[in-house]
Amino acid sequence: MKDYINQLDKETRKVDFDSFDISVKELVSMADEGIVDIAPEYQRQFRWPVDNQSRLIESVLLGIPVPSLFMAANKDGSWELIDGVQRLNSLIHFVGNEKQLEKFGFENNLTLNGLEVLTEFNGSKFSDLPQTLKLKFNLRPLKVTTLSDKSDLKVRFDLFERLNTGGIKLTDQEIRACVFRGQFNDFISELTTNEHFLSVVNLPKAKENDGTKNELILKFFAYKNNRDKFDHSVVEFLNEYMADSTVSFNYKKNRTIFEKTFEALAQELPEGIKRGNRKTTPYNLYEAVTIGAADAIEEGSDISGKNILTWIEDEELTRLTSGATNSRPRLKSRISYCYDRLK
Repeated sequence: MKDYINQLDKETRKVDFDSFDISVKELVSMADEGIVDIAPEYQRQFRWPVDNQSRLIESVLLGIPVPSLFMAANKDGSWELIDGVQRLNSLIHFVGNEKQLEKFGFENNLTLNGLEVLTEFNGSKFSDLPQTLKLKFNLRPLKVTTLSDKSDLKVRFDLFERLNTGGIKLTDQEIRACVFRGQFNDFISELTTNEHFLSVVNLPKAKENDGTKNELILKFFAYKNNRDKFDHSVVEFLNEYMADSTVSFNYKKNRTIFEKTFEALAQELPEGIKRGNRKTTPYNLYEAVTIGAADAIEEGSDISGKNILTWIEDEELTRLTSGATNSRPRLKSRISYCYDRLK
């Protein structure tokens, strides 16, 4: 019999929220001072067009409830914006001073446009309003819901994912970059500029700046070091590995094997990892070749002259890297196939 109540109770305890009413003026100041942190992965999203921003300002002026801003509390007391980048940016655009506008990438204050209720406000900036309305707007409270720092990082990832409905949907790896900040995330970002890695991995243009490079490097370390724990869900597996690696990771050892592996593969595969007429790198093939090569190199093998370009087209390897491949046996089989060929 399914134990609905116990499971719900167990999972509910992992999530701890606080709710606040915070004025527009306070929110803008908190963002300016870094108390509210808008992660670069969120800040880079397309901003709302002027009409959308204007409608938000109209709602605030009218006292119409707007959706809560969702934040996550960090250990240092700061808050990290999870959902609401468009709303917070719109407020800053409207009321921000010159320094704040420059910090958040605005040239000038928002000029209201397209309002259907407060039509007299169209064509106006915040500075055009009477002092009483300026004060009224600045003191308007907005609902802010914060996930406390007692909630673990995997819960935070889940919340980011559920609330990730902004102008440009973030990839899983971009969410990880928001959630699992620190030395390990910075290390992965640094390795995305490695010349040999870039020559081995061929990505479509749309995937060059969406965190795919970072995720492929994360996969390299996760499958190299922790493949025995993989079980179907790639997202959960990578989340677990990244969470663990933010606490403990051998940077020197892993940097060495990464650099050796991709330098050797760059020499053997001058056009990168690909198959047939495809110009891009299949991810499953990437995992097989890079981890197989890393295992062989770590054991002292020289992988040069092993005819990778010939056997990468083999029927058996094609079978192991095609179709339903997200299982531990299939993962290990395709890595072992490449390892045996390279050793």
